[in-house]
Amino acid sequence: MSILKTLKLAAAARSNLAASEFAFRAKVLNWLAEQKAMADAEIAGTPFNAMRTVTRTNEAGEKVRVEAPRKVRKGWFTDATGKMFFQIRYGSKPLEFAKGMNAVEVENLADVPVIIGSIIEAINAGELDPQLNAARDARRANFQPKAKKATA
Repeated sequence: MSILKTLKLAAAARSNLAASEFAFRAKVLNWLAEQKAMADAEIAGTPFNAMRTVTRTNEAGEKVRVEAPRKVRKGWFTDATGKMFFQIRYGSKPLEFAKGMNAVEVENLADVPVIIGSIIEAINAGELDPQLNAARDARRANFQPKAKKATA
């Protein structure tokens, strides 16, 4: 009896999970968790340090991976009238929560983590999936390969 006949064979193809909507949702959730940690640090009066891994050359001339600080932009801002708002941005554009509404009004900085927690729950429940998919597709359209010119 052949060894291959004892195995359960199947035709399979790997899917690109990085391009899926679940990966995009996870990316937004990670950003929101970072924003919540930054808001908590600002409320407590402690510095917030986000880190990234970079490759540097040490004294011996060897390339090593080290942690380096990185800049993180706040998701909340105060307008000219003194009102505070929280926005989710994808690229350079704010994400719309509802038609024409792209921010959540916040009373004070102490409410920012609560608002972020509510947004996280809404994303996990799938309430923002249409907006997230539309933002992802609009951004992805900017990077489509252009048609090749026909040679005459």
